[in-house]
Amino acid sequence: MSAGPGIRLSASGGIAHLVLARPGKLNALDMDMIAELALRCAEIEHDRGVRVVILSGEGKGFCAGGDIKAWSALPPEAFSRHWVRDGHAAFDALARLSQPVIALLDGHALGGGLELAACADYRVAEAHIKIGQPETGLGIVAGWSGTQRAVRRFGAQAVRRMALFAEVFTADQALGLGIVDRVVPTGEGMAAAEALAQRLLARGPRATEITKMMINAAEGEERERVLDALSGAVAAGSAELAEGLAAFHERRPPDFGEDME
Repeated sequence: MSAGPGIRLSASGGIAHLVLARPGKLNALDMDMIAELALRCAEIEHDRGVRVVILSGEGKGFCAGGDIKAWSALPPEAFSRHWVRDGHAAFDALARLSQPVIALLDGHALGGGLELAACADYRVAEAHIKIGQPETGLGIVAGWSGTQRAVRRFGAQAVRRMALFAEVFTADQALGLGIVDRVVPTGEGMAAAEALAQRLLARGPRATEITKMMINAAEGEERERVLDALSGAVAAGSAELAEGLAAFHERRPPDFGEDME
């Protein structure tokens, strides 16, 4: 489909592969990658041929988080306005895709990398990886919903242990805590992710999309937008709308009689 600075996107057979491609920096995110992530999510959202997304990292790391050199050089105003807010917007776009997202943790997921993984609907971890939130050791706080979405999806105590007490979890420990959903041997993650994607492709696409939206709403993710979208979908398919539009174009009062039901 497309590629940009540090991000690759390709699609085939209903599966989109979104790849963090900055292996020399362990796929650490900079401003260009954040902007590119938002653009690629918009592209995926509007591609009706994409039914499921697999998010992965190139090389030895899934994502080492935010590039320290990139954000430490920013003045406080730019850090807050652009680094944190733009990052939030990109991560929200990923978490709120209509299509289910499978994160393949084929390398360590630390800080912003774990926040990125939290945006997925399912996390497959290879056995060698480690997971943590090291931000407070640098005198900073998790800025991309590491204390909000991560708590909703992983539970408060697991996040406390990582963010406050600097615990770093192995893949098996993360599985026991519900941070990841499955652990596979190193090198077998992509095959496992693609098998899960095929399972999704066998299910009803519209039902899957609506179910994801309802789960997101129940979890507190985009509740208002989900309610508006679902109610709008019902109204858009109604005879009332067809009559209302016809009346508008014909410059007459609408007839919302009993046959509208």
